[in-house]
Amino acid sequence: MRRTLKSSRALRVLVAILLASEGSGCKSPGRNDADTTAFRDDFGSAITFDTPPKRIVSLNPATTEILFAIGAGSRLVGRTHWDSWPDSARFVPDIGDALRPNIEAVLGAHPDVVILYASNDNQGVADRLRSAGIQTVALRIDSIAQFRRATLHLGKIVGEDARARSVVDSVQLTLDAVRAATAGLPQTSVFYHTWDSPLITIGRNSFLNELVVIAGGRNVYADIAQASPVVTLEDVVKRNPDVLLVGPHTAASILASAQWQAVPAVRAKRVFVFDTNVVGRPSVTLGMAAVNIAGLLHPGAIR
Repeated sequence: MRRTLKSSRALRVLVAILLASEGSGCKSPGRNDADTTAFRDDFGSAITFDTPPKRIVSLNPATTEILFAIGAGSRLVGRTHWDSWPDSARFVPDIGDALRPNIEAVLGAHPDVVILYASNDNQGVADRLRSAGIQTVALRIDSIAQFRRATLHLGKIVGEDARARSVVDSVQLTLDAVRAATAGLPQTSVFYHTWDSPLITIGRNSFLNELVVIAGGRNVYADIAQASPVVTLEDVVKRNPDVLLVGPHTAASILASAQWQAVPAVRAKRVFVFDTNVVGRPSVTLGMAAVNIAGLLHPGAIR
């Protein structure tokens, strides 16, 4: 018997928090500007803030979303090309790419702090920004656990501890509710399409694999540790997934492709389109992403 998501209230709570927080600059109760925030970022650098920053450049869509959700959106003075959620983020000046960003453009925004994605490509960027006297925080957000950790760190940095905890708790509440709603249902085997040429999917260490599992699915490439492995269509045929999860601009081309017809799920038109507005980023929409995927894999289980 299918279970329904009795705590859909969790999703409503999360949305309400995000809407209430968007663009807000209010301080969390109990935070004193004199408090010192100290931790190590994901490059191992010691990070210390005596007062919350007033001008922030966020060079990661995930951290941009988090900052808006916890009430610090009004302090953003720079973002990347790809930061489009929430809608208010589009009003923040676009200063370029997230990986190997334009240092001059970043410095031109006169930030108190720059939030970077902690990739090898950005190690040199962090060093150059710090040499220029800019406080720089590098955070890796590739999993649900890393999302929680980054949100709490950002909450401390901007003086919004309570809001950060509320966002983390609300996302987790929704994830737990989806997991409970799909527990005991037959696992639907999934091929998750992320890129076509070369053909890229998700492996075990992708947060998207975590979402598939929470939503009652089984990623057919979960045996590969790599987060975004390149695979072949021939191997997809061999693994014979029950369904394909694809973006809205991909479904039609896959269904029309003679090569993809070799996959039984494609022939049966079990090619399901996920909502790219909420699926695809390890950020504040993680709960909504799990709801979306579960609704595709187990129609009727989520209400």
